[in-house]
Amino acid sequence: MATDAFEEIAETFEFLDDWEDRYRHVIELGRAMEPLDEAFRVPATKVDGCASQVWLLPQIEGEGRGAEFHFRGESDAMIVRGLIAVLAALYNGLTVEEVLRVDAGGELARLGLNDHLSAQRSNGLRAMVERIRFLAGEAAAA
Repeated sequence: MATDAFEEIAETFEFLDDWEDRYRHVIELGRAMEPLDEAFRVPATKVDGCASQVWLLPQIEGEGRGAEFHFRGESDAMIVRGLIAVLAALYNGLTVEEVLRVDAGGELARLGLNDHLSAQRSNGLRAMVERIRFLAGEAAAA
């Protein structure tokens, strides 16, 4: 259930044979993101379980399970900022119900991220996915 934006990233990764090129592409995706205003970098938006500083700001339009899910994010580490951009491509624009059905592990495995991220980065990526699922679950229950 990947979005078009995520499919575009997956297709780009297919053409990039070298992991270093993929790594650079992830960083470029992060650089292209609009920065998260300092006012939103607060404890309420901070993601625990990441080695780097990470903030995710939900932007949910509508109510209940059909509400449209979006989020913005920020990190003090360039690769993590890129991972936030990958997750935004995976989730933004879905309904909160669809967010809860996404097999993030399976989708991200298509990019080979798990094979090339450190254990700390992989744990941080999982923490971000869990936070996104939590935010979507809260919105679905509202």
